[in-house]
Amino acid sequence: MKESYWGYWLILLGVLVVVILLLIQNITSNNTEDNYTVKQISEAAMFDAVDYAYYREYGELKINREKFIESFLRRFADNASLSTSYTITFAGIYEAPPKVGVEISSDTNTYFIANDSTSMNMVNRIDAILEQGAE
Repeated sequence: MKESYWGYWLILLGVLVVVILLLIQNITSNNTEDNYTVKQISEAAMFDAVDYAYYREYGELKINREKFIESFLRRFADNASLSTSYTITFAGIYEAPPKVGVEISSDTNTYFIANDSTSMNMVNRIDAILEQGAE
């Protein structure tokens, strides 16, 4: 009978460790995914917003502010997690030379551990500059 109690405690300890690992993995992997997503979406949205008529006429890169915001929001909405609420802030968008600053704050779920609630707020900020290659 004693040995069966040790088996129950061992199974309970294993389940507890798995639950804690899943919570930690959920927080860290979401932050990493958000970081890479913001980086790739910013780059793609900047290429979408390039004003080619201005480039043909003056030979300099220039982006359209409205096109960048529209493309960024559309692409981010396609890739965002449905279980997380995001706050997107455009810190600075300069059309010529093309530079953008994007900050995404994600609110994770609230966890209750021993009658104490804990919530995480992850902030990812990226500044991107679109450069013209040597001709």
